[in-house]
Amino acid sequence: MEEAFKEIITNLKRYVPSIELSDVLEMLIIAFLIYHIMLWIQKTRAWTLLKGLLVILIFWGVASYFNMSTILWLGRNVIGFAVTAILIVLQPELRKALEELGNKNLIANVLPFDSGRKDVDNAFTEKTVNEITRACVEMSKVKTGALIVIEQKQSLSDYERTGIYVDGLVTSQLLINIFEHNTPLHDGAVIIRGNRVTSATCYLPLTDNGDISKEVGTRHRAGVGISEATDSIMVIVSEQTGKISVAVAGQLERNFDGERLKERLKELTKRSEDTGKSRRRWKGKGKQEA
Repeated sequence: MEEAFKEIITNLKRYVPSIELSDVLEMLIIAFLIYHIMLWIQKTRAWTLLKGLLVILIFWGVASYFNMSTILWLGRNVIGFAVTAILIVLQPELRKALEELGNKNLIANVLPFDSGRKDVDNAFTEKTVNEITRACVEMSKVKTGALIVIEQKQSLSDYERTGIYVDGLVTSQLLINIFEHNTPLHDGAVIIRGNRVTSATCYLPLTDNGDISKEVGTRHRAGVGISEATDSIMVIVSEQTGKISVAVAGQLERNFDGERLKERLKELTKRSEDTGKSRRRWKGKGKQEA
């Protein structure tokens, strides 16, 4: 009996493939990609398109079962054009998905080096946070609209080129003067890198997020849009209500007073600075060990 059992086990091993570490990693990578692709599909027009494709596949299966040669011939000749059409229709969603993948910083979180990243020497000082807060509070009192982009690790050079070069030290007086009504620079966004205002009157992409309150206008939608496309921090002052908002990572946080705004900016900029410092220490350690 024991001999027969051993023989059965031996025969089973012949049909069971051996699983190595690389196979496990491959399955995890595929599962990760499928999971994120499904999440992306649910948030875009691709979900409706996918349901339409499923209906077409059902008809294709019926035609194949009953051997409807004309329908099958048409399907085989149209499929090439259909793939191209799908890529064109979903071009904005595909671009956004690739941007989100780039924003996840997967490579930078694994590797101790990334030559394309901005150095943390441009991190904010507390004085800069105070100046931005003071300017926003003053503009809020008189309902002066403002759109301030605070650059983090991702470069905003492409958006700077849409505006007017300034290169001035961040002060509350400078920001208030830029956004003052009927001044040449008041329309558009201001971009801040480190402790300096780099450009004004910059154009920003509008968000397609339908969940944002209908109460907010174009200024807030531009703030959310740039925070979706980059890791920047947005500070927005409403021209209609004077309320101060912050947009980060595609989320709009509203109704800030001066103290809460200051603490939130310190929290967000400190988080970015700590991440940069830890990455720089890792890079230094790697060089020393080399």
